[in-house]
Amino acid sequence: MQARRHYSRSPITEAVIDLGVTLPQEAGLETLGGVQTTISTDYPNQEALLFVQEEMKAGTSVGATATQAQIGFGCISSNQKQIIQARLDGFSFSRLAPYENWESFRDEAKRLWNIYQNAIHPTAINRLGVRYINRFDLPLPIKDFKDYLRVFPQVPSDLSESLNGYFIQLQIPKPEVEAILLLNQAIIPPSGDSVVSVLLDIYLFRICNIPIEKTTLWDILENLHEEIDQIFEACITDEIRELIK
Repeated sequence: MQARRHYSRSPITEAVIDLGVTLPQEAGLETLGGVQTTISTDYPNQEALLFVQEEMKAGTSVGATATQAQIGFGCISSNQKQIIQARLDGFSFSRLAPYENWESFRDEAKRLWNIYQNAIHPTAINRLGVRYINRFDLPLPIKDFKDYLRVFPQVPSDLSESLNGYFIQLQIPKPEVEAILLLNQAIIPPSGDSVVSVLLDIYLFRICNIPIEKTTLWDILENLHEEIDQIFEACITDEIRELIK
């Protein structure tokens, strides 16, 4: 496996560790409240997470109703750079830019997961995922996106020579880590007049049903992260490496 590259101008805008869980029947919002209390010093900005469901009704008159239910809590760190979601269906931890390194990100996620696990006692893990959202500001003029990206839009020359926007989504099985890669790439609002900004969103996840007492959770996440490093490098060219080195 290739040695991990370090980029001084990291393009990562958000890194996420995401876990889906199965809970015991008695678990509820009160139980999750214990997580809030425990982390309130480091994560003082807290809010309810709501699930909204809309329903269309047909008949003599067509109408729509919406219902919402609380599914957990979102907690944000004092510096606004780290976010935890403690939900009735899972746990996620995000680090916003500037991203430091995998080790510090993973260790804080592990600390918070232990608090969540001790409070709510999940019985199994049904999903594990690692996600990195990257932003590239490519200098204008751009002759061809393939100079920068190895996943790129290809427009027939008799249609147009210019492109105002695009969105690409790929779903790729990754049997070597028993996971699925969901890769999104799109043009997003630019950071200035002299660039085109492109989002590269890499989400690698495994659907599973692993009893908590048997899970090798952090070993699996380590493998997913190593695979994402390889996926990232496979998606970019040396032109981008020069921009972010």
